[in-house]
Amino acid sequence: MKPKLWVKILLAVIFIGLPLLVVKLLWAWTVPDLFPGAVQQGLVARSISWFTAFKLSIFVSFVAAVTGISSAKKGAGT
Repeated sequence: MKPKLWVKILLAVIFIGLPLLVVKLLWAWTVPDLFPGAVQQGLVARSISWFTAFKLSIFVSFVAAVTGISSAKKGAGT
């Protein structure tokens, strides 16, 4: 039984939109507190756009893939 089109769209929105929302919220929550002077001077953005959150997510995923962060290593922690 194939899932209906609206189910596929809903899953795509959840699996793409939710991580982007998390990135946007984490940026808005942490960056102004970490770099208040830079935000005040306009050197660092107080908030980011959806497209910038997407690019940041791609970058973090790429770095995690290259460094092997996302994969479990055998014997790790022993």
